[in-house]
Amino acid sequence: MNLLVTGGCGFIGSNFIRQRLTESGSTLQRLVNLDLLTYAGNPANLADLAGDPRYHFVHGDIGDEALVARILADHRIDAIVNFAAESHVDRSIDSPEPFFQTNVVGTLRLLNATRRHWSSLPGEARAGFRFLHVSTDEVYGSLEPGEAPWDETQPYEPNSPYSAAKAASDHLVRAFHHTYGLPVVTTNCSNNYGPYHFPEKLIPLMILNALEGKPLPVYGDGQQIRDWLYVEDHASAIWLALRGGRLGETYNVGGLNERPNLEIVRRICALLDARAPRADGRSYAEQITFVADRPGHDRRYAIDSGKIRRELGWAPRENFDTGIVKTVDWYLSHREWTADITQRKYQRQRLGNAS
Repeated sequence: MNLLVTGGCGFIGSNFIRQRLTESGSTLQRLVNLDLLTYAGNPANLADLAGDPRYHFVHGDIGDEALVARILADHRIDAIVNFAAESHVDRSIDSPEPFFQTNVVGTLRLLNATRRHWSSLPGEARAGFRFLHVSTDEVYGSLEPGEAPWDETQPYEPNSPYSAAKAASDHLVRAFHHTYGLPVVTTNCSNNYGPYHFPEKLIPLMILNALEGKPLPVYGDGQQIRDWLYVEDHASAIWLALRGGRLGETYNVGGLNERPNLEIVRRICALLDARAPRADGRSYAEQITFVADRPGHDRRYAIDSGKIRRELGWAPRENFDTGIVKTVDWYLSHREWTADITQRKYQRQRLGNAS
């Protein structure tokens, strides 16, 4: 397979690429990573793969149809995994327009170029071509305590500019399948965590703020609940869906780890207390600070992953207790990576926790 990954220098994309190129028995002949390298895209995430002859990086925009067309033709692409997106809710509240430019217009132009390439392929190659679109559970809205987790039949009710832009991109992908027959699969995931996570999202922000002696800002009462999915488990689910998912279908991917935000922060503090104690011997939990809640903050997200379990045999390998230990240990052992991100890529004041 010759695979195009968009947004591959971001958090989930880089973990997916690493998994694909380091997995034993990989059938990939070539993997092209197209990334615009906005603030959250970091080539250092994949620096260790620079010598792999199968890996090719292209600096560019999914909205550049001519560039995408050249990549698809020159590299004889058989499949696309689209991670490219603006993804931070707080940033979307501050400035919605970039989210619609990337997530909606960018996705539309990527689909346009993909459809032309796919239409030009000979019979067997055309039949085997796939486009996988990576989306989020936030398109479904918000759940009340006690409500059943969302399955793939849940109507869309996005509540932030970010989730509205992702919902629009999901609908475009569906429309290109229904109208043109483009062979697509969509995945909607819960909150990811793990290595290489950009430090404006909840878990890495709390780890780094704690170590730097800064406040640990918790929105509202901290009882917003999210389903946490270890990023490597998500990457494996995407690969299964790309290779075996039914065309035109959506697969929800969740970690089966619902936790309130405040519990997450306290767990991080406890792990840091044991692994990197404060010089004064006091707990990092003393740095927790409650701040005004985000506008329109969704109360709970929860994913029903039954469909991908039944059809593709996927299940997460990590539970939250094992995954958060791996994550904290990774950040403690990669301080140069985090320092580089903080100094060069993240000059504006941090915005508070992720959704």
